[in-house]
Amino acid sequence: MLSLLRPGTPEEPLLRHGRVYLRPARHGDWRAWAALRRDSRDFLEPWEPTWPYDALSRAAFRRRLQQYRTEMRNDTGYAFLIFRKQDDQLLGGVSMSNIRRGVAQSASLGYWIGQPFARHGYMSEALQAVLTFSFDTLGLHRVEAACLPGNAASRGLLAKAGFTEEGYAREYLRINGVWQDHVLFAILRHDPRATDRKA
Repeated sequence: MLSLLRPGTPEEPLLRHGRVYLRPARHGDWRAWAALRRDSRDFLEPWEPTWPYDALSRAAFRRRLQQYRTEMRNDTGYAFLIFRKQDDQLLGGVSMSNIRRGVAQSASLGYWIGQPFARHGYMSEALQAVLTFSFDTLGLHRVEAACLPGNAASRGLLAKAGFTEEGYAREYLRINGVWQDHVLFAILRHDPRATDRKA
């Protein structure tokens, strides 16, 4: 079951679904975040933009937090860390970025998971929490995602979550230092989702 709670301030939503909960990053998360990213670097780098030299530093993490807070205040993006409920273990992260209002009411989805926790279903549960937040709380109509054609795990994850493959974008994003083609996916507010199919 999914619930949306807002402890403290409205800028800090807490999402829950299945075995995971999601919340915005805090300063105290830096050590666990840096350790998980460092230990998973070889696993993550092929699918991400090139890491800057100070990617895992405390200063870089502070800059991320400042950017995330600004985006949430401006309703242009929402970034969450994913934790396992049973032991508060950090698992990864997921974000809604490039939120467009007006006639679009859409956003772009991004996500990562630490190597030890991949292929255990945690990201599927996290995506359901974020999609419910996106459609029911933010009032979006469309959520978009893109992945490299060879990323079978990501393509399977999006299909399982209810996304539809919509197209192919040439040299869409600069990933790991190279402009690379991407497969484009989207899910609409009224599309069936994984939780709907289970129900």
